[in-house]
Amino acid sequence: MKKLFRLFTRSNNTPAYDTYFDRFSQAGNSAGVNITVQTAESISAVYAAVAAISESVGSLPLDVYRRTDDGRDKARTHPLYALLHDAPNEWQTALEFREQLQRHILLRGNAYARIRWSGAGRVQALEPVNPDSVSILRSSASERLVYEYTDRHGKLQRLTADEMLHIRYHTEDGVLGRSPIQVARDTLGLALAERTHGAKMFEQGTKLSGVIETAPGTTKEQAAQIRESWAAGQAGVNNHGKTPVLPQGAKYSAVSMTLEDAEWIEARRLSVEEVARLFRVPPVLIGDLREANYSNAVELGRYFVTHTLRRHLVAWEQAINRTLLGSGFFAEHNVEGLLRGDSLNRAQFYQRGIEDRWLLPSEVRRMENLPPVEGIDDEQETKTPDAQAQGASDRVDSGRKAATGEGEDA
Repeated sequence: MKKLFRLFTRSNNTPAYDTYFDRFSQAGNSAGVNITVQTAESISAVYAAVAAISESVGSLPLDVYRRTDDGRDKARTHPLYALLHDAPNEWQTALEFREQLQRHILLRGNAYARIRWSGAGRVQALEPVNPDSVSILRSSASERLVYEYTDRHGKLQRLTADEMLHIRYHTEDGVLGRSPIQVARDTLGLALAERTHGAKMFEQGTKLSGVIETAPGTTKEQAAQIRESWAAGQAGVNNHGKTPVLPQGAKYSAVSMTLEDAEWIEARRLSVEEVARLFRVPPVLIGDLREANYSNAVELGRYFVTHTLRRHLVAWEQAINRTLLGSGFFAEHNVEGLLRGDSLNRAQFYQRGIEDRWLLPSEVRRMENLPPVEGIDDEQETKTPDAQAQGASDRVDSGRKAATGEGEDA
């Protein structure tokens, strides 16, 4: 047994996010706030950014395709198709499974799923593994990776790379990924400190502080009673707006700025922008609506797919192709629904494709999730170019008349 252990070298001596190890190592930051996965996710902007990405990745269709001589076909009979499309295991849907693993990627830098193979070499199930319990060992002889983790029964499991689906994020050594939380602790620490600062101000009163001037001869005990009476009657949001009553001869003087004067709100907005930049998410998608309007909504969606989701989707596809599929098959997401734009732009796009012969009417109906119509492509082939042009002109005229009200009875 000792010889067997010498064949492997441990890549990480601690889990990616061990609570106690983090507390005494890298969890600190210049803001003096402890940053862990739990504290980082308690920041609303972080939670919204992670949700925007993980929910999108989890809800996008992920299909298995078979390579053919003239392109590709959906491999609906492949055993992996149902796992990725419907349910990967006995207790999760495909959306829940992929959303959970994507959250692990964003918050911990690594996502793991145990692969259950049948005796015939077919994938039977994909079971998520808590990244906090995983350690990776590397074989000194073959450089192959071995995954060691503790299951829910407390039993130590050791799996080969063929038995573990591993998706990394921004890896430095090629073995372990790094999350934005690990890289930018100072940014998140500042956001958390600002939130805590504001909560304390509301807890103690919406003014930062003040001075109660008492009459000459007031003892320490009397001063303490006045202070406690003031705190009980004025501190906290529930007491905001109440009229204070001071002892005879006492006078209250404010000595600090209000929250707005201290630009606390502006600092909070900057923290939202920092988090959005950290996760490469447009600020409007995590609730910052200052720059949002209807005209740029479609472009924001395209930006989100191209610059935010694309990297994550490709990472999923390549990990699945490498670990779970043979050379004749591949997995791919369908992002058409996020890129479709509004109805008018889609109609013009489809019309141009059909008229220029690079798109079939049946393909348009399939992209719009409409039922097939038998012979619709044959009907298109029988039309002459002049008839197609006339049809397009008639559609334009009809649209113009509908928009201007021409042809209606007075």
